[in-house]
Amino acid sequence: MLTHFLAAAGVLGTLTVLPGPDLAVVTRRALVAGPADALRTVGGIATGLLIWGAQTAAGLAAVLAASPTAYLAVKLVGAGYLVFLGARSLWQHRRAAPADPATAGPAAVGSPWRTGLVSNVLNPKIAVFYTGLLPTLAPPGMPAAWAMTLLVLLHATLTLAWLGGYVLLLSKAGPFLHEPRIRRALGRTTGVALIGFGLAVAAWP
Repeated sequence: MLTHFLAAAGVLGTLTVLPGPDLAVVTRRALVAGPADALRTVGGIATGLLIWGAQTAAGLAAVLAASPTAYLAVKLVGAGYLVFLGARSLWQHRRAAPADPATAGPAAVGSPWRTGLVSNVLNPKIAVFYTGLLPTLAPPGMPAAWAMTLLVLLHATLTLAWLGGYVLLLSKAGPFLHEPRIRRALGRTTGVALIGFGLAVAAWP
């Protein structure tokens, strides 16, 4: 069972570190409001995973994954939200450097925790992942409910560790990122990436 669980951890870890919307959302938050807000965004993302896990246990995620209408609705709303975040990042970095994170208060960019939560909860791919792939990673012989709970908690923990470490790495590069030209370029790149992820979500089958 331990070997199977470690193999599942390897699969979840690989999926966690692959670049995706979560990484782009956290990067945008770190550039606009600083590492503290970015870490709160990571907390919102992890909370979103726990919500998806609870929905999976309750059977709601399976209903969403099996219902073309519900899946399409969540997909389009989620895609629209990512495009909105990307467009907002491009607007904030259109000319001059963005406000200093030390002085840009939370009101300037909204709640960081809510941003992470919404971007994750509106990602229908997680419903498909949790109802399709995750059960196949469950250790044999373990009750399904316990196995799914452990795997969801493991996924959330890996996400916290990876994205939290990424934010700390960005904070170490603070002097470099505070250069107006660098911040503007990264902000625009992140905006384009978010819009691209949003369009990709909209195009997912």
